[in-house]
Amino acid sequence: MQEKQFIANNYAKSLPSGQYTWSSPSNIALVKYWGKKAHQIPENPSISFTLNNCKTTTILTFSKKETKENYAFDVFLDGNKKDDFKPKIETFFKRIEAYMPFLKDYHFKIETSNTFPHSSGIASSASGMSALALCLMSVEQALYKLNHKTDFTLEFFNKKASFLARLGSGSACRSIEGDLIVWGSHSDIEGSSDLFGVKYPYQVHRNFKNYQDTILLVDKGEKQVSSTIGHNLMHNHPFAQERFKQAHTNLKDLITILKTGNLKAFIALVESEALTLHAMMMTSMPYFILMKPNTLEIINKIWAYRKATDSHISFTLDAGANVHVLYPEDEKDNVLEFIKNELVGHCQKGEYITDKIGFGAQLL
Repeated sequence: MQEKQFIANNYAKSLPSGQYTWSSPSNIALVKYWGKKAHQIPENPSISFTLNNCKTTTILTFSKKETKENYAFDVFLDGNKKDDFKPKIETFFKRIEAYMPFLKDYHFKIETSNTFPHSSGIASSASGMSALALCLMSVEQALYKLNHKTDFTLEFFNKKASFLARLGSGSACRSIEGDLIVWGSHSDIEGSSDLFGVKYPYQVHRNFKNYQDTILLVDKGEKQVSSTIGHNLMHNHPFAQERFKQAHTNLKDLITILKTGNLKAFIALVESEALTLHAMMMTSMPYFILMKPNTLEIINKIWAYRKATDSHISFTLDAGANVHVLYPEDEKDNVLEFIKNELVGHCQKGEYITDKIGFGAQLL
């Protein structure tokens, strides 16, 4: 599917008002993307687990307005008006207006809430922007039906929602569906695209079904460096091209790992990807160390526990200090006991979130 297929025509008939509600999950990348080109295009492909419990619910209420000069919207988080969110939403609207020509026809009330603390380091931009993109797609779908008496296919709806979400936050395009989503063109993955996320199309061994993810909240403070700035540091990074090649190779290797159920190879690849992401930040200019001492304490305890018990516990990291502890469902009881006894003490206020693989967004 090409970008021009997402460009919408103006609609002769319009809706006077309406409301849609979507919940959309966050996701955690196994093979990371770090570095992007113009128009939110990734420098390398990535693959992620869609989460189940960490999600954003967005209520979009819209009403027709008199003039079409400007965007008109208000944003609320947990019932509180958040004008500091407005610049990001306005940038998003500017990026998607060619594909959503009705944006200036309406006043929008955007009410959003998360199942996780906003400052917890979970990718709220992924869940938030995907939820908003889905609400807008529901508006467009209603307009399309009103004017054409037919409906979008589900495939078109999801791909365009992913395409739009990407223009708000790159990783948001991986939150529309589940349980494994690929974003970025890769020669070995049929249907993969830089424009939107797609469901992983190949066989996945039962070892990876219902995989668990417990998120240890090491540091709930604001990001030391924004994702946009971090990605831009890859433009002149001395190791960038080798990193992009590595991501392509790792994603190719993961196809075999997912098919055969090789948990040891999965652990090695996923942990290497997490540490490589942070290595790229530590070797950029300017450079950043986003891990905290407790991040390293947790990693070392995971390694020691795995060696002592032959567990298949592993970790991955986002661009921050918090640790995603990954493990198969059949090890859930033992791993959660280990987390409570050994790792919770390294979390800020002892806080952590128990999650697992999910299957994408839902219209409520």
